[in-house]
Amino acid sequence: MSPEAFARAFDVSRETLARLEIFARVLETWTRRINLIAPSTVPELWSRHIADCAQLWPLRPAGARSWVDLGAGAGLPGLVIAALAAEAGGPAVTLVESDRRKAAFLATAAREMGLAPAIRAERIEALALPAPPEVISARALAPLPALLAHAARLGGPETVALFPKGARADSELTAAAERWHYHVTKIASRTDGNATILRLTHIRSIEQSHDPTS
Repeated sequence: MSPEAFARAFDVSRETLARLEIFARVLETWTRRINLIAPSTVPELWSRHIADCAQLWPLRPAGARSWVDLGAGAGLPGLVIAALAAEAGGPAVTLVESDRRKAAFLATAAREMGLAPAIRAERIEALALPAPPEVISARALAPLPALLAHAARLGGPETVALFPKGARADSELTAAAERWHYHVTKIASRTDGNATILRLTHIRSIEQSHDPTS
């Protein structure tokens, strides 16, 4: 996929496309120095990574004001979402990445893109937010049960979790159901026939559900 094909497929403005082209250049440069994306996927950057992340954007709830991306590493999807959010006038995006080198990449790429997301260089387990975000996302970070634990702690009753998953999505859902209650919608990926986006709401641990004091 070319940048122009991406712009047509996702109906983005020239300004947003220019920001994403800057992101692509910075990502390629930094990938030569630190482990951001697999070098073998660089030739497919627009389809394999940028378009794959952009398809999360329409799945946000209407009027969302805050979006937190966990394990933001390569800016996928966080910086792609931040570029789309800038065009739409929000939501505010927070990128969480404990690796200092990757956090430095995020800061550099955001600055060159003309964006100002909040960058939290800390572990997810220690993260404290001023309020539950409307959206929590994570891509290629951890198995679903671990992601649900993060989402349950950081989110609220109205939070939507967006987790792209590969061919093992159903088995991860089965494993997660042993400890978690949730409502899930499975959305077929537009970029990978074997992948699925899990849109989860009302995330609650089974232990909490059984606690009469909760």
